[in-house]
Amino acid sequence: MYREVLTVIGVGGMGQAIARRLGSSKTVLLADNNERVLTSVAESLSADGYDVKSQTVDVASPDSVHALAEFADSLGNVTQLAHTAGLSPAQASAASILAVDLLGVALVLREFGDVIAPGGAGVVISSMAGHFMPPLSAEQERALAHNPPEELLTLDFVSKIGEPNFAYPIAKQANVVRVRAASAHWGRRGARINSISPGIISTPMGQQELASPVGDGMRAMIAMSGTGRIGTPDDIAAAVAFLLGSDATFITGTDLLVDGGVVAAAKAGTP
Repeated sequence: MYREVLTVIGVGGMGQAIARRLGSSKTVLLADNNERVLTSVAESLSADGYDVKSQTVDVASPDSVHALAEFADSLGNVTQLAHTAGLSPAQASAASILAVDLLGVALVLREFGDVIAPGGAGVVISSMAGHFMPPLSAEQERALAHNPPEELLTLDFVSKIGEPNFAYPIAKQANVVRVRAASAHWGRRGARINSISPGIISTPMGQQELASPVGDGMRAMIAMSGTGRIGTPDDIAAAVAFLLGSDATFITGTDLLVDGGVVAAAKAGTP
């Protein structure tokens, strides 16, 4: 059967929640660089009745992302894309974070922007970390928005980043910039693209960060937030469902902060 295709890149906690929430009646294409985890998640969804295809992908490789987009297009109309793949400071070096979280997003936006179906939509998972960064200069923002993906890691201000705790928020800030710029290209195909900036979410990655040296600071941010709780993968899946759905057809090129009020509390300060 020739169905609509939901592509989910990154099959961690958020990716799985998105696939389960949106995958009914669609062909669900799962992609990840970890073949063992990818196979396990695909088998679990298949056992629950989902129509699942899978393909390994290295999001930092132009050829790999191109091949994934081609495969998605061969399965049917690519109407929904959720790009959740990323590395955090507790997981990887600055170079790896920039390759996956910055370059990888730019490659996915380019390749899927060429195959997304008219009326389709995509969401890139960024992070609230990008909202804590100082504003970029006009020159930096222009370069992150419009330079070819292959040039991004050679930008002077990017290539000098050596600390994972700095690479991560810069990459996530760049995601928002890149999505904003990509919305015009996607729009010419009659499609939309947005980003979501999650706060502290109870995924394996989130739990790893909570167990790291910055964990106490993260728990303090949760405590001061308006909701006072950690987020769940389902919280993010609900936001993705909105942005990919029919109620958001006038929303594109923007970022939705889904952080339980952490950024609002931090920027408002203590009264």
